[in-house]
Amino acid sequence: MTTDDSDRPGTPDPAVVLRAGDTRLTVRPDEGARISSLLIDGTELLRQGERFGSFVMAPWCGRTREGRFRNGALTHRLPVAEGQQHAMHGTVRGRPWRTLRAGERTATFSRAIGGDGPEGDAWPYAGLVTQTVELAEDGGGVTLTLGVETDGVSFPAQAGWHPWFSRRLTPEGPGVELDFTAGWQEERGADHLPTGQRIAPLPGPWDDCFGMPEGVAVTLTWPGQLELKVTSRTEWVVIYDEVAEAVCVEPQSGPPDGLNTTPHLVTPIEPLEISTVWTWRRLP
Repeated sequence: MTTDDSDRPGTPDPAVVLRAGDTRLTVRPDEGARISSLLIDGTELLRQGERFGSFVMAPWCGRTREGRFRNGALTHRLPVAEGQQHAMHGTVRGRPWRTLRAGERTATFSRAIGGDGPEGDAWPYAGLVTQTVELAEDGGGVTLTLGVETDGVSFPAQAGWHPWFSRRLTPEGPGVELDFTAGWQEERGADHLPTGQRIAPLPGPWDDCFGMPEGVAVTLTWPGQLELKVTSRTEWVVIYDEVAEAVCVEPQSGPPDGLNTTPHLVTPIEPLEISTVWTWRRLP
């Protein structure tokens, strides 16, 4: 049985700072184990602010249609924020996590899901979400790993990340350029959810999910400054670039509304695990 005391009263766990080479990465367990800062040789890659950085999405990603999903014969309701049509981005962002271990380059965090107490998150099944953050020894990359496990009852789940990369690294610098090759794009309906049809990838701007059967591979380039590659063995990625300040490249274990359309069943012997690797290099 999984256990976690991230809902315990008292002072939230402090920020964890990892360092390697010229890289400094900050994780905020008190804010959903969000990566709040990624400094490379003094340059910040992530949009700043408590809603931004890179946050964890679990036990679902993106939108779940009207806050409803099924597990076998059972239909469950998830909270839908005021002004929204769908349940958004899971239950663990913004909530306090527990720091399980923290070293110079690696740290692991956990957050309980489900439960009926004052910190209950309206997820109907008890379980645990973990995130491990590991900087490469030379500071040239980071590996992020998520796990979702159950306390006993099997349930469908998703997991992924929602990083906000700054569109410009310096006020007068060039805007970021995105490069990727997708096998398909999920056709988006008027409700911002996939219609179930796969179409040829369309030009941006995007708030769209793409399929990459060989694994996610997206390159972000700030010309003359820095190149960042986002990769993952998962085949799903959401690209969002409809705001002026940032772009989002979101590897996740299934498409939006995936609890209903492509559920991954978490069982006592088979947790959900997903990882992504970001690597970077300075450009001449």
